[in-house]
Amino acid sequence: MSTSKLIIGNEGRLEDWNQVNWKSARKIVRNLRQRIFRAQQLGQSRKVRNLSRLLCKSLSNLLLSVRQITQTNYGKDTAGIHKEVINTPAQRVKLVNEWQMPTAKALVYIPKSNGKKRPLSIPVVRDRVAQAIVKNYLEPQWSARFEPNSYGFRPGRSCHDALAQCFLRLRSDYRTSSGKLVKKDKWVLDADIRGFFDNLSHEAILDAIGNVPYSGLIKEWLKAGFIDKGIHSPTISPLLANIGLHGLEQTINRYNPKLGVIRYADDFVVTAKDEESLEDVRIQIEEWVSKKNLVLSHLKTKITHIEEGFDFLGFNLRHYNGKLIIKPQKSKVLAVCKKIGDMIRAMRTAKQEDVIVRLNRVLRGFANYYRGVVSKEVFSYINHRTWQYLWRWAKRRHPNKSKKWVKSKYFRKKGDRDWIFACKGTGRNGKEKSFVLYDISSTPKASTCEGQRAE
Repeated sequence: MSTSKLIIGNEGRLEDWNQVNWKSARKIVRNLRQRIFRAQQLGQSRKVRNLSRLLCKSLSNLLLSVRQITQTNYGKDTAGIHKEVINTPAQRVKLVNEWQMPTAKALVYIPKSNGKKRPLSIPVVRDRVAQAIVKNYLEPQWSARFEPNSYGFRPGRSCHDALAQCFLRLRSDYRTSSGKLVKKDKWVLDADIRGFFDNLSHEAILDAIGNVPYSGLIKEWLKAGFIDKGIHSPTISPLLANIGLHGLEQTINRYNPKLGVIRYADDFVVTAKDEESLEDVRIQIEEWVSKKNLVLSHLKTKITHIEEGFDFLGFNLRHYNGKLIIKPQKSKVLAVCKKIGDMIRAMRTAKQEDVIVRLNRVLRGFANYYRGVVSKEVFSYINHRTWQYLWRWAKRRHPNKSKKWVKSKYFRKKGDRDWIFACKGTGRNGKEKSFVLYDISSTPKASTCEGQRAE
């Protein structure tokens, strides 16, 4: 597509951020990513390299990367080492018009109160944009190569996909239509890699990536330590870390193809029908990760029976009376209750509508993540704890008023529901709007894990 169709007006010259045809830009980048994915699947390495170069030089890729880093990301207002923040349309236009791929620079180490120094490893805006550009060609290339049961930081895959695979491996035994008994796995190796981001071998990542466009820049990023002491740039480091662990599933399957492997980035479990198979494969895993300069944590890595249960990706998986039940992890439930309590205490003098808006983000986010598993009792518990916090918050604001007065001011009744935390306020358009606290206990169940019935 010509520049004139991408940049509206001014003969294709970018002078205003609103000139960009974002629909066309997304279409161009999406088509190139799809072509890279298909070429990689077909083993056309030369075509992959040529398309990757084309995507790196694409104006559409640059525009979308600048928009992502400076406009849509949560870290858009975070200054890097150079204290630079780009948050206005004019600054974005200037960045695009003067764009050149940066060279990596070493970390800045700043003094701590105890006399030691710590790394300030937040990349500057230009580094983050460059990482987004490189990620756009590296991601489809490796998506075609990643193992089938690798779910972390991949487009179109999520924690819930990994959880669904756990369900298929660990569900109850069942009989087929012909009467044959199918036995499922009962033992789990819950592995934990000690200091993953701190210790992952950079050489292993570079060897896996090979000769790709800007491979030298990726090497310099690694040398400069954008993954340093566990502090890493969220733009490209998750993808590179995922590349570093590529091959783990193949190694395990070569040793014993009957084992199940579910990996989400550096968090993975191995399932088997007997404990001895997991004891043997644990040795193979330790040998493989040692080549990546990694070590399994002996304290956190354990082999457990499914009737005892284990935690994975914020969920607890356990057999109850022979049936697999997946629930929210207890520590995550307590953590979100504490977070809600801290938020409410910090907003003692805030408007009621502001409290509702902030709490709804937390409650809806938690509900959306856990609505696909057995969460009804947990949601009711969080709802009760939230009510306790809010009731205490409301009474503290009016110590000389009666409880009946406080209830009528902050809580409403609608149908059979009472004690609804709600109020009238002003919306974004300046008109009156109703603000109602999200009732997490009424969240409908979504079928994430095949075979789990609603409560």
